[in-house]
Amino acid sequence: MYPHWRKRPETENDWFEALVNLARHLRGPDGCPWDREHTAAQFSADATEEAGELLDAFANGENAEVEEEWGDVFFVLLAAAAAAEAEGRFTLREAMEKAHNKMIRRHEHVFGDTKASSPEDAVNRWNQIKARERNGE
Repeated sequence: MYPHWRKRPETENDWFEALVNLARHLRGPDGCPWDREHTAAQFSADATEEAGELLDAFANGENAEVEEEWGDVFFVLLAAAAAAEAEGRFTLREAMEKAHNKMIRRHEHVFGDTKASSPEDAVNRWNQIKARERNGE
């Protein structure tokens, strides 16, 4: 058993917890010096490279490669969050809550009174909400 596991992961939630704990463990005193010194901004820059590799994997069409590259993108984002927590920028819980709330707001056509009649209509509604938010409305 690894030190960042409370139990052997089995469910999606277990694996999510294991990856979050791994990202935090790698930054800890018994972790990796490279991870400890990497900043949230540096991990975020790494996410760009990993995202490019994910796009390439999708283009190649091999599901095993897509799965691996998706995992790399996901983990580097968790590593960026762990670094951000250590830097006092935000917590992963706060960021997830904000992302959830934003997706609910921006999907007014799903969770509100208005409905989108097409994918284009959904995008237009999303962009209208985004513009209102940027204008402080």
